[in-house]
Amino acid sequence: MVRHGETVWNTEKRHQGHLDSPLTKTGQAQGQALAERLAGFNLQAIYSSDLMRALDTARLIDPHRQLPIQSDTRLRERHFGIFQGLTLEEVRLRYPFEYERHQSHDPDYVIPGGESLRQFYRRTTEAFAELVGRQEEGTILAVTHGGVLVNQFKHVLDIPLEAHRRFSMLNTSVNIFSFSNGRWMLETWGDSQHLVDMEALDEL
Repeated sequence: MVRHGETVWNTEKRHQGHLDSPLTKTGQAQGQALAERLAGFNLQAIYSSDLMRALDTARLIDPHRQLPIQSDTRLRERHFGIFQGLTLEEVRLRYPFEYERHQSHDPDYVIPGGESLRQFYRRTTEAFAELVGRQEEGTILAVTHGGVLVNQFKHVLDIPLEAHRRFSMLNTSVNIFSFSNGRWMLETWGDSQHLVDMEALDEL
């Protein structure tokens, strides 16, 4: 499971949610570096959120279309409703009551026009359970979003939904989960070695 490449709104720290923002030049380079990182994986299927930032990243990973990219709306980021397109500070100023509710991390608080953390969590974890159920064996790739990956991390490690995140979530980081005998296992989290290599090339 990988997060999409850097977008313009990522650099501006805006809530993207179900809206979209194009990949930056850095985001495109991250996708190309990720393609090299994943070249040794024998993939049986590629799934992607249907949002353009994820699909564009998936296309960079598999530029020759060796596998069809299967888009899935369930792999979208959380719907942030009235917060979408705004920075956290803009949300605080425009919607102070909703900001406080959101910051409380109440998993059942529904952002106006959006979805609650619990609704989002159920959508994505159920989607992954269904996707692995399609495969008897092998490796599949899912290109998705930071919030989706956080959901899966909490699900597999049995972390309370309302717990604050205390780990980084880099664009195009590689996160490997295994599923066997009805049980998930986290194998690798936040692998960004391909980004280190990319930064080294930039310095030459």
